[in-house]
Amino acid sequence: MEKVQILWADDEIDLLKPHIMFLENKGYQVTTATNGRDAVDLVKAQQYDIVFLDENMPGLNGLETLVQIKNIRSSVPVVMITKNEEEAIMEEAIGGKIADYLIKPVNPNQILLSLKKNLEDKRLISERTSQGYQQEFRQIGMSMSDRLSWSEWVDVYKKLVFWEIELEQTKDPGMYDILTMQKSEANQLFSKFVESNYLSWLKDPDKAPLLSHHLLRKKALPLADQYEEPVFFLLIDNLRYDQWKVIQPAIQELFKVVEEDTYCSILPTATQYARNAIFSGMMPSEIQKRFPDKWVGDDEEEGKNNYEEFFLADQLQRLRKTYKYSYTKITNLEAGKTLAEQVPNLFRNKFNVIVYNFVDMLSHARTDMQVIKELAEDEKAYRSITRSWFEHSPLLETLRKIAEKPARLIITTDHGTIRVKEPSKIVGDRNTNTNLRYKLGKNLNYEKKDVLEIRNPSDAFLPRVNVSTAYVFVKGDKFFAYPNNFNYYVNFYRNTFQHGGISPEEMIIPVITLQSKG
Repeated sequence: MEKVQILWADDEIDLLKPHIMFLENKGYQVTTATNGRDAVDLVKAQQYDIVFLDENMPGLNGLETLVQIKNIRSSVPVVMITKNEEEAIMEEAIGGKIADYLIKPVNPNQILLSLKKNLEDKRLISERTSQGYQQEFRQIGMSMSDRLSWSEWVDVYKKLVFWEIELEQTKDPGMYDILTMQKSEANQLFSKFVESNYLSWLKDPDKAPLLSHHLLRKKALPLADQYEEPVFFLLIDNLRYDQWKVIQPAIQELFKVVEEDTYCSILPTATQYARNAIFSGMMPSEIQKRFPDKWVGDDEEEGKNNYEEFFLADQLQRLRKTYKYSYTKITNLEAGKTLAEQVPNLFRNKFNVIVYNFVDMLSHARTDMQVIKELAEDEKAYRSITRSWFEHSPLLETLRKIAEKPARLIITTDHGTIRVKEPSKIVGDRNTNTNLRYKLGKNLNYEKKDVLEIRNPSDAFLPRVNVSTAYVFVKGDKFFAYPNNFNYYVNFYRNTFQHGGISPEEMIIPVITLQSKG
């Protein structure tokens, strides 16, 4: 392993020989200079890992030397060492992008600590993170082997997301691979859990987790009833829990997180079903029965979410909520900018619903466009592109304006999404829907071990197209593929992000309650 190369510039370098010997005994290679000009020449000639720079040198002083070094090699960390504790000197050095600031006299351990902080912090953090996951790996595995409740499954999923985000920062691909395998195991066991419990939840809501059609009534509207300030209900479509975690820091600069909760998306975990259930307060078959002209079947060309505002108004009326409310759907950049400008007007309402379509469009674009596939090739990249979009979107400006005044905010979504990896063969007639994670139709032929099958749609409060309609939901990270052109189909859709089926990513949905700091 190559030694770390240190350049130390100080006009009294002879007095620092004990420090230099200490570092060399620790395995570091130290080059010295007695003035700023020589230090700049050495930086031009050789690549150093770090530079220690005396602030008070004759001729070219430390701050002037710092500027020239940074002009030559902007990425090299520079540690300023000085006798001067004046605030102006410190501020000027910090403005010059120093990596650390030490006050003379320094002892060898201070130097060593600065080296580790600036050169080895990533390695140390990586090692500590890997050790932390190793310690929790067994505990997570043992807990998954128990008969878990919904809340316990939520805890397991949150732990896996936490370690996934932590481990992606490390240089330990082996540990990340172990986590990926544990996530796959969790998906399989969670699918069995849902298969065993989902229909009973629908029969007995008192024993069920919070479901899509109860979200407004039990989570959002009570805030509007309880507090005088306006309540904003922001639904960012297709936002997974891990994507919430990467945009959370930007939001917490504006809002205080009051509660980080979850709810369970109904099946299918698809916009047509889950989001319509949220705004109507009803399950899909109940919507179809109450508003037969408003329910659009999978096989129909019409948009599947054209009546959200209508469903919202009906639910509020049924619940006898008479306060002023608004509904806004954002589907493009210009509409997002307009919304940001109209925030002051929204404060006249007690309850404001904002539906923001971006993440869902990203997942569909990723399936259809090669350039997006390359930009978001895995979960890490998918999170990164979500964070980048959010930090540069009109939505963040909208939230800034909401945060300026007293307000309550709920951030949630309608369903999540999962990166699909393995095909599951299915055969259906030409009227079978096209979704890769769930199918409905008659005479479906499929791998039973891969799916949750609902032979009687009314058991799951799902619309029945005809007397022999059945629904099947694929489990884990599988996706449905037809035998015709099987290899082409599999290669095209493998590693794309899909939704509609059964997985923690699709069903465990973040619902975050926040309070503005304004």
